[in-house]
Amino acid sequence: MNHVNGERSTWPENVGILAIEVYFPSTYVDQGKLEEYDGVSKGKYTIGLGQTGMGFCGDREDTNSLSLTVVQNLLEKNSIDPNQIGRLEVGTESILDKSKSVKTVLMQLFEQSGNSDIEGVDTINACYGSTQAFFNALDWVESSAWDGCVQLNQTDFLQFSNDLHHYCFAKPTAFVGFSWRRSSFYCCVVERGLRSVFMSHAYDFYKPNLESQYPVVDGKLSINCYLKAVERCYHGYLAKANSMDDIDYAVFHSPVCKLTQKSLARLIFLDFLREKSEVIESDTKYESLKEFSDVTVDQLYEDEARAKLIEKASMSFSLKDFQKKTKSSLLFATNVGNAYTASVYAGLASLLASVSSTDLAGCRIGVFCYGSGYASAFYSIKVSPDPHDSNLTRIITNVSDMKSKLEARACLEPAEFVKTLEMREKTQHRKDFSPSGSIEHFWQGTYFLQHVDDKYRRSYGRKTKDGIVDINGNDVVSVANGHA
Repeated sequence: MNHVNGERSTWPENVGILAIEVYFPSTYVDQGKLEEYDGVSKGKYTIGLGQTGMGFCGDREDTNSLSLTVVQNLLEKNSIDPNQIGRLEVGTESILDKSKSVKTVLMQLFEQSGNSDIEGVDTINACYGSTQAFFNALDWVESSAWDGCVQLNQTDFLQFSNDLHHYCFAKPTAFVGFSWRRSSFYCCVVERGLRSVFMSHAYDFYKPNLESQYPVVDGKLSINCYLKAVERCYHGYLAKANSMDDIDYAVFHSPVCKLTQKSLARLIFLDFLREKSEVIESDTKYESLKEFSDVTVDQLYEDEARAKLIEKASMSFSLKDFQKKTKSSLLFATNVGNAYTASVYAGLASLLASVSSTDLAGCRIGVFCYGSGYASAFYSIKVSPDPHDSNLTRIITNVSDMKSKLEARACLEPAEFVKTLEMREKTQHRKDFSPSGSIEHFWQGTYFLQHVDDKYRRSYGRKTKDGIVDINGNDVVSVANGHA
């Protein structure tokens, strides 16, 4: 791309994702044990939700510490000079302050380099903030404002995304996680012109009580809104593309694993309805769905009994597609839980960690993002056609340790999990407070909360092999009994 007097002669090429960093809590609760502890039917969490484990953290970690950890790790692992960063976007719904953004907290990581010329602030709308933050980054690189610097996107997990969430009565979906994406060039390119967005209004999941960490949830409405959003976004995408057959992998926002399978089944059923006029009687492609050829999309919501029959038939029909296109993206969701703002990007990281570079090379990845209230989008990513591309190799290497780190976590008993939630409830709004949780299980490089002073100002330390350092890497102190 050429710049002449601040103007560009062509669109920048290959704008997309160059690196991903994933962080999740070093402790989790086994969902099978939690079923027994909660006194629910066996399989309610493990089969019904499709989860084997759920990550959680204590009073030592918050949305700021998670953000600091994942951003610092991304910079270090990819040898990124902080002076190369020109924009930092944060997508989150876990606010600690009604005014001060997480982005401004992260600026501490750039003080030593002297780089304060970094655009971007937080974007908030339930689980959708990460995606809008990502779009902001893409649009910036393609605009006249771009100065050639790298864009960092943070969102509850990627881009930079972060979220700390616990449901008061729905503990199986509680979660904390983080993942990071760095927008730049090559490797995973976001396809220009294929972005489809659907926005509407609903009280499906919201947080009207600012004193509580728990949301108000209408479960049935939320699922209907999600599926409607999938349909509308996919319809808009198809106006610019073809069908699910052209998508090699499909990654969905995953509040629970089962919903991703239902979503893919719904999209394939929509392909059937769209193509039915072209399907001749002898064509066996949609054989098991032909009895529903008279159905309209509206009837999927008007006739609940028939909608369930269609869903069951569609899920059976699309099972092979699910196993091929989507299942590999559920590594994180299955073992850690709902990542909220970071969910879909944790899914993307899972896909990259689970599929070989040979199979990924040249493929198209469909991405569906959803945030309650509600906001949604569908877009696609094109992977480098060269399996030996150094950028593709690097991004896969960055997430290749996900499986081993998941296995290395400490599994705590359900009673300890509940105790931790209760502790967070009591301390989340306290001032003049030092947390008491252990850092014994924290991985090296993890930032954690050390103190909240009498003016609610938070200070953080970082666990290293030599002990605890402050945010500038100074003042090393010893660690005794796993506490700082």
